[in-house]
Amino acid sequence: MAKIKQVMTVKDIAEYLDMHPMTIYKFVKNGRIPAFKVGTSWRIKRESIQKWIKEREQSANGGEAI
Repeated sequence: MAKIKQVMTVKDIAEYLDMHPMTIYKFVKNGRIPAFKVGTSWRIKRESIQKWIKEREQSANGGEAI
């Protein structure tokens, strides 16, 4: 049974969102996705990306929760 990661890498997030890693790097660098650095590598908390997704869903639906 695989352990669910609470802190994910850019590669993890790219796979999770089915996006190219460079797109995730761009989103992180311009502040569109909340992230933090560990050394030279970016990390994103699973909780933060889930909140970010929910916010995108709500704005796409005129502010209404799904």
